[in-house]
Amino acid sequence: MSTTAGTLYVVATPIGNLQDLTPRALEVLRSVSLIAAEDTRHSARLLQHFGITTATTACHDHNERDKSARLVERLLAGEDMALISDAGTPLISDPGFHLVRQAREAGVRVSPIPGACALIAALSAAGLPSDRFSFEGFLPAKAHGRRQRIEALAAESRTWMLYEAPHRLLECLEDLLDILGPERQVVLARELTKTFETIRGAPLAELAEWVRNDPDQQRGECVLVVEGAPQSTDEDALDPAAERVLDILLEELPVKQAAALAARITGVKKNRLYQLALEKGR
Repeated sequence: MSTTAGTLYVVATPIGNLQDLTPRALEVLRSVSLIAAEDTRHSARLLQHFGITTATTACHDHNERDKSARLVERLLAGEDMALISDAGTPLISDPGFHLVRQAREAGVRVSPIPGACALIAALSAAGLPSDRFSFEGFLPAKAHGRRQRIEALAAESRTWMLYEAPHRLLECLEDLLDILGPERQVVLARELTKTFETIRGAPLAELAEWVRNDPDQQRGECVLVVEGAPQSTDEDALDPAAERVLDILLEELPVKQAAALAARITGVKKNRLYQLALEKGR
C-alpha cells in the first residue's frame, strides 16, 4: 500500500433521526477532502444541518462504474474521501460496491465508520431469532419474479429480511401469505427512527389484513423480517406412504392444494405436509 495514499471512509448516516449520526462520522465528514454521495441534493440537507461544508460529488448506480476510477486516482494522490448513501450504511442495498472494490484493488485503505442500518435496527427490535439470519435486499418488482424468489426462500430455516417499496408492500405481503401460509410470523418495521415509526409483528394473514385496511401503513421505508421455516426432526418423519401420496399429488396440483388433499387422505397435519412440499422445492 502506498504510504501517500489517502483513506476511503465508508460512513453510515441516519435513516431518519439526525441525532443518530455518530460523533466519529461527523468528524470524518468535516475532515475529508471530498464526500462521494448517492444524491448530493439529498445529502445537502444532512450536511447543512451539521454545518459541514466539505465538497460533494455524486456517486450513484448510474455513474459509479465510470466515476470510481477517477475517485481512486484522487485517493492514490493522497486525498481522504468519505462515501455516504442517502440513508444508512453504504453498499447495503445502496451504491458503493464498485468504488470500494476498486479502492481496495488499488491498495487504498478502506475504513468503515459504523452507524445506522435499517435491516439491523429492524432485526434488533423484531423479536425473531437473530443468531443467524439472511438479508435478501429488494425482491424483484414484478410479481412473477417476486413469487419465484419467495418460493426459493420458503424453506429457509433462518430468519430472513428484505426491503420493500411502500407502493409494493401490500402485493409483497399477499404473495408471502399465498406462498408461506397464514401462520408464518412476519414483522413489519416501517419508518424506523422517524416520527411515525411502526414495528408490528403478526401471523401473515393478520399482518396482510392490517396493512390492507390501513393505507397509512403503505407509506415510507419498509423492512420485513420473516420467521424462518421450522426445521424437521426425526420425530417429524412421515410415514413413507404419506410422503408418496404427497409426491403424486404434487405432480398434478399446486403446493397448497396437494398438501390439503394429502392431509385428508393420510390424516397427517396439513401444515406438516405443506412444509415438506416446500422443502422438496415444489
